[in-house]
Amino acid sequence: MHVAGRLALDHLDRMTDSTGLLQHAIYSVPRRESGYTTDDNARALRLATRLWQRQPGERMLGRVTTYLSFLEHARCPVRGFHNFLSYQRDWLDAEGTGDSQGQAVLALAEVLGSGLPDGYRALARELIDVVTPALADLRSLRAQAYAILAWGHLSMSGVKDVKRFESVARSAAERLVECYRRSQRPDWPWFESRMTYANALLPHALFIAARCWPEEGFLDVARASFAFLDRETTAEDVFWPVGNSDWYSRGEAKSLYDQQPVEAVTMADAALAGFALVGDERYLAAFRRAHAWFHGRNSLHQPLADVRCGACYDGLQPAGVNRNQGGESTLAYLWAELTDKDNSTCVENRRPPANTRSCSIATATTPS
Repeated sequence: MHVAGRLALDHLDRMTDSTGLLQHAIYSVPRRESGYTTDDNARALRLATRLWQRQPGERMLGRVTTYLSFLEHARCPVRGFHNFLSYQRDWLDAEGTGDSQGQAVLALAEVLGSGLPDGYRALARELIDVVTPALADLRSLRAQAYAILAWGHLSMSGVKDVKRFESVARSAAERLVECYRRSQRPDWPWFESRMTYANALLPHALFIAARCWPEEGFLDVARASFAFLDRETTAEDVFWPVGNSDWYSRGEAKSLYDQQPVEAVTMADAALAGFALVGDERYLAAFRRAHAWFHGRNSLHQPLADVRCGACYDGLQPAGVNRNQGGESTLAYLWAELTDKDNSTCVENRRPPANTRSCSIATATTPS
C-alpha cells in the first residue's frame, strides 16, 4: 500500500516475471503477447537501483537482479542491445533502436555509480563498454541525450576510468546544439522541426552538459529550449503535453491528445535539472505542474495514478483515460513520485539542490 514515505510497487511486481518486465497490460493484467522491451527493463532497473540505494534489502536486490539480467541477455552479437523480446523469449529484432541503447546505458550508469555488490557494478561496466561504440554512431537525438545523462550520473558519482564514454557524451552534447542551431527559428527555438515524444529529455541533457562542461555554452540552449517547451505545454497553469496522435510540427497546431505519461516525467526531470543548476523558482513551478498531471491536474481533470498499488494509466485520450496500465506508464509515475520526494526534501531545506543525487541520498524513501 501507499503510505507516507513509501512507494507502492505492487503493480510493478505484477508486471514482472522471471524474465523481466512485460511491456503492456490489459487494464491491470499483464499482456503476455506484448512481450518485453529493453528500454522498459532499463527504466525498471534504474528505479530499482535508486530505491535500493535508499534502503538496501533482499527484495529490492531481487528486482535489480531481474532487470540487470534482462539487459545482459539483451546484449547483441553485433554490438549494443536488442530491444524486442517475445514472450516465448525470442528476439524479434536484429539490433535495438537508438533510444533503447540510450535507456540501457543510463540504467547501467545508475548501477555502476551505486553501492550495489561488486559483481553487479562489474557487469554494468562491462555492458557500458559494449554499448559505447554503438552510441557514438547513433543519430537519434534522444539516444544522444540519454548518453549525456548517463555521463552526468557517472561523473557525479565519482566513477573512474570512463574517459572514453565522456568523449561520446561530450560529442553528443555538441550534436544536440548543432541540431538546435539548424532547426532554430525566431518563433521556434527547438532541436527539430517537429516536437514528438519525450521532448523535455533534450533540454534536460543540455542542463546536465552545462554542469559537466560549463565553458561550452550549453546552458543558453538548455534554458531557451526548456522555456519554449514550457510555454507550449502550459495552459492556465496546467501541464498539457504534446499529444502523440499527430505531434506538433512548426507552423501547425499542437496535437492535444493522446497525452502520454512519459511526457510528464521527462518534463519533471528536466525542470528539476534546471532548478539544480540555475535555482530559478520557475523551474520548480514547471516541475509541480508536470508531477500534478499524474494526480488529476490535467486537461481532463482525471487522475492517472493509482497510488494504492503504484500503477499508472497509459494516457489521456479525448474521451477520457486509457484504462490500461502498461510498464512504461507505471515507471513514469513511480519515477515522478520518487523525484517529488527528493524535491520536497530540497525545498524543505530552503536551498536549490547542488544536484538531484545529493538530495535523493538524504531522502528516507521506503519501498514496499
